[in-house]
Amino acid sequence: MNAIKSVRGNLLFAFVLLVWLCSLCGVWVLSGILVWSAGLLYVLYDTWLIAYVALRARAAVREHDATRSDNVAPSVPTVAVIVAARNEASVLPATLNALLSQADPPDDILVVDDGSVDGSHEVLLHRFGVPFAPARPLARSTIHGNLRALRKPNTGKADSLNGALRFIDCDIVVTLDADTVLASGAVGAMRSAFAREAALAAVCGVLTPTCKGAVMGRLFEWFQTFEYLRAFLSRAAWMRADALLLVSGAFAGYRRDVLQRLHGFDPRCLVEDYELIHRLHHYAALHGEHWTVRVLPDARATTDAPASLSGFLLQRRRWFAGFLQTQYKYRQMTGNPRYGAVGRFMLPLKVIDTLQPFYGLTAFVLLVSFLIGRSAVLKPVLVVILVKIAIDLAFQMWAVHLYHRWIGERPPARKWALAMLASFAEPFSFQLLRHSGALLGWFALLTRRVAWTPQRAARLTPIPRTE
Repeated sequence: MNAIKSVRGNLLFAFVLLVWLCSLCGVWVLSGILVWSAGLLYVLYDTWLIAYVALRARAAVREHDATRSDNVAPSVPTVAVIVAARNEASVLPATLNALLSQADPPDDILVVDDGSVDGSHEVLLHRFGVPFAPARPLARSTIHGNLRALRKPNTGKADSLNGALRFIDCDIVVTLDADTVLASGAVGAMRSAFAREAALAAVCGVLTPTCKGAVMGRLFEWFQTFEYLRAFLSRAAWMRADALLLVSGAFAGYRRDVLQRLHGFDPRCLVEDYELIHRLHHYAALHGEHWTVRVLPDARATTDAPASLSGFLLQRRRWFAGFLQTQYKYRQMTGNPRYGAVGRFMLPLKVIDTLQPFYGLTAFVLLVSFLIGRSAVLKPVLVVILVKIAIDLAFQMWAVHLYHRWIGERPPARKWALAMLASFAEPFSFQLLRHSGALLGWFALLTRRVAWTPQRAARLTPIPRTE
């Protein structure tokens, strides 16, 4: 039965794969610029996609502008924050300090220490007054009445979140990575959003990446800043189309009763946040629930991002392998109108995205071969690339304007110059790294050689006590 239900997705994947193989054969059987057909298809798809996102995102921003001053409903939900942490002693203090100093503090904060061996226990004890007892894994801070911590053996992030849910009785559950620092109004923005909209099932905040390190760290922060900016505008666009499929696990909020009905997070999945929203849409369609999923521009935070080539590729390998894993798991939803815009529109595009890195890398390899061989087709190919860079530049500048209007801030003057430079540099550097990470994700999934690992390795240096 599942094979019959997934035939649309399988056929679409086979078609996209066949077109890519034909584009490779075209190098030998076609002439003129068509020998670069992989590049042309890549450019056409990507250009259509950014045009669609630009239009939808503009509508979403206008809608947000119109409702920015809406009053909050009288019934205000309680909010609990779960911070899953493994070997995060170096970043945990900043995260907890930001949580404890919120303008609208959460009713409950539960830190889940997932078998850390780096001094996280000492941080919680000496800086935040959490006195663990050997026979009692759950402890409450003697300093902060809304802060608790749960110690457990290392079983992974999804299992840590599920374990924490047993100790939560608030209406709203916010999941927060231990290296994510909230702006002062972030929790209040989430509380207000759930209070205003009874059908709201899941939300994510808007993240800004920060990278530690010298030259390499600054380069990765530069590229990822604009990548994240465009990604969150894209989420606004898909939200406007009722087809949002991802809320960032680094900072997301859910109704607790929805999480309970979905039986929590899937520990077998490499990207538990992405998989959960697929399951949410699937469950809602089958049970007649009209749940909504949103991104909140008023709930903002900064989060650690990879600052080295190896760290970046490892992260993107896991992300893409998890994306493929989830795409395959829910393939029966692809093209199925029963699942609304997600089934009719979003998931078919995701099928194309599974192979988009192959198109992008093929286009680049062919371009290099044309340059080396001084091919006659090089000139028209370069014209296409220049036109595409001009389109990307226009979109990048538009995105900077729209994003900052959306979050209610003026962009710094230097950001315009950095955005312009990124538009010229990305296609020949960062974009290739992203595609390479995706290719590694394909390899990892097919060989089953990937697992979730935290960014930071354990450091056994004791954390000094502060008075």
